[in-house]
Amino acid sequence: MVSDTMHAPSLDVSAVIAAPAGRIMKAFFDADALSAWWQVRHSVTTPRTLGPYAIEWAPTDFRDEILGRLGGVFRGTVMEFRAGEKFFVADAFWLPPDGDPIGPMALEVTCSRHTWGTKLHVRQSGYEEGMRWKRYYELTGAGWHRALDSLKKFVACDQINSLRRSIVCSSVSRTISQRPAR
Repeated sequence: MVSDTMHAPSLDVSAVIAAPAGRIMKAFFDADALSAWWQVRHSVTTPRTLGPYAIEWAPTDFRDEILGRLGGVFRGTVMEFRAGEKFFVADAFWLPPDGDPIGPMALEVTCSRHTWGTKLHVRQSGYEEGMRWKRYYELTGAGWHRALDSLKKFVACDQINSLRRSIVCSSVSRTISQRPAR
């Protein structure tokens, strides 16, 4: 949900994902994972205090009437990182392919236990009066919902592949250990 009450617009979305929090958090910092679930073209993300958080998407063919082409770079500084729990990025800006940057903003991602796995909560805030900021949050809200659906699918596939590797490795280990010594 994108909130636009008496306060400045911000973004607040949540999803329950049937996966451990550590696996979900890793997907926000691993280049291959970011590429798979968020269609990130390039990334430099370091999960530690004062680490960079920079991700780039290819420019879209679509051109928004207010923001121009979408894609570009989102960049900020990781100010807090707690493995499997949360991370907070401050001094964040979106640098669109065309036009001036939008920022500064903050991005906070938290994970908490839930009956069916992990509740992922994403909050993005920062605002200056103007059409560009309002439009940014309109588009970003829809984008985050699609991204979290994609993240759910990615993490589920990752878990299945991890289980398959585990079964294959276990099977190979048993076969090797059951062979008679020569």
